[in-house]
Amino acid sequence: MFMYVFSIVLIIVSNILYNVCQKSTPQNVNPFSALLTTYLTAATLTLIAAQFYKSDKGFIQSFSKLNWTSIVLGVSIVGLEFGYLLAYRAGWNISLGSLVANIILAVMLIPIGIFFFKEGFEPHKILGVAFCIVGLIIINK
Repeated sequence: MFMYVFSIVLIIVSNILYNVCQKSTPQNVNPFSALLTTYLTAATLTLIAAQFYKSDKGFIQSFSKLNWTSIVLGVSIVGLEFGYLLAYRAGWNISLGSLVANIILAVMLIPIGIFFFKEGFEPHKILGVAFCIVGLIIINK
């Protein structure tokens, strides 16, 4: 139960910091300089944290088990980071940009979850999706 709650709290706190930092990145900075600094910091933290993570496979040995997902995740992270920087520089408010993006994301992930991961989607959840879509329309008026 602890990990169930802790993981969501970590996501929420990290997302708050993420969006505040993205919105606060200076306009006159090349976005790729900011991204490189971000990734160097993340890589350093990852290397440090890896020393404390215990598993049956060692850090180096685990590289042989990786597949395409780590590469595509890297590409998607660059797109995500660059997209948020551009959105905030284009004038999106921190209170709306992430909300709009995440509602659209959640709605688009529904068919992916159903068709590719065989997740269930009960009929009553359609009402929730409808509220999300109506909310998007109202927010953007």
